[in-house]
Amino acid sequence: MTSTTTPAVSFEPDVPIRTRSHRIGCVGAGAIMADQHLEAYRQAGFPVVAIASRTPANARAVAERYGIPTVHDTVDALLADTDVEILDIAFPPDQQPAIIRAALAQPHIKAVLAQKPLALDLDEAIALRDEAAAAGTILSVNQNMRYDQSIRVLKQLLDAGVLGDPVFAQIDMHAVPHWQGFLEGYDRLTLANMSVHHLDALRFLFGDPSEISTVTRRDPRTTFEHEDGIVVSTLRFPGDVLALSVEDVWGGPREEGFDDDFYIRWRVEGTAGIAQGTIGWPHGVPSSIRYASTHATGGKWVEPSWDTHWFPHAFIGVMEQVQHAVETGTAPELSVADNVRTMALIEAGYRSIAEKRPVRLDEFPV
Repeated sequence: MTSTTTPAVSFEPDVPIRTRSHRIGCVGAGAIMADQHLEAYRQAGFPVVAIASRTPANARAVAERYGIPTVHDTVDALLADTDVEILDIAFPPDQQPAIIRAALAQPHIKAVLAQKPLALDLDEAIALRDEAAAAGTILSVNQNMRYDQSIRVLKQLLDAGVLGDPVFAQIDMHAVPHWQGFLEGYDRLTLANMSVHHLDALRFLFGDPSEISTVTRRDPRTTFEHEDGIVVSTLRFPGDVLALSVEDVWGGPREEGFDDDFYIRWRVEGTAGIAQGTIGWPHGVPSSIRYASTHATGGKWVEPSWDTHWFPHAFIGVMEQVQHAVETGTAPELSVADNVRTMALIEAGYRSIAEKRPVRLDEFPV
């Protein structure tokens, strides 16, 4: 994890690790936990002391892979393990709220890191926020795109005024995700499970939007029932920033012999400059950024670079902010209170789809 210095500003594409001493218990042993969370924690030196999963054999295999000392046969047994200070959950959103509530009842669990979406609807998310506050337990939600290196550097550019006042922003995705099997039982697909990355990143960059307008069509490749396949949302942010978020999960034909053109790109235009970049996830490469500024670069393009990736390295930042919150007794950067506002934005998007109109966020007071 290195900092990159350019003529305009000194960047931190990856977070500095301030705290790594609080013991983690993991719930789940699927791909997101096994390949992303735990690999990030291994690289960062975060202490993982226990794991449990719906299938104990999977938990044992992952524990052996990462040297986790304790495997519990049930989630309840892990929750009762007094060696666990931070609970890290990678379970489907219909099952996650019950695990969170059980953790809130355990005095030795000081913090919970939950997956997004936090719950299947906004009311449940608000209830979890309030219950965590009443219990005095830190509840954080894994909005990991905020820790993508290009998004972090873009945020630093905006905060430093390198681009002037932002005018227009776009995140443009044309790539085929791997839809988790449990999504087949839900009535929400792309907006809740893929757009949530991009809409939350836009909130991180520009604040809370005043309105969203979302349109969608079915994805011809997705065989199970769904409404929101391909999704396009327009948003208006403070300062009259106009933003566009495109989730084309079709991405074109996907068959042997067909050369795909998958990508996720973003662009921000301001009164004093332009920044554009790529999210490297579809191809397993580092994300990238290039920018030009009238006053910071003399109008010339600058291209900082780094070796780390969104997956798995962003998950270091996600758990680091939980570790630091436990250490300092302060709110995490990815607080549940903030995430409820992202959940409200998703809910507003679904209302826009249903009612075929722009929806103001003040229709969802949180």
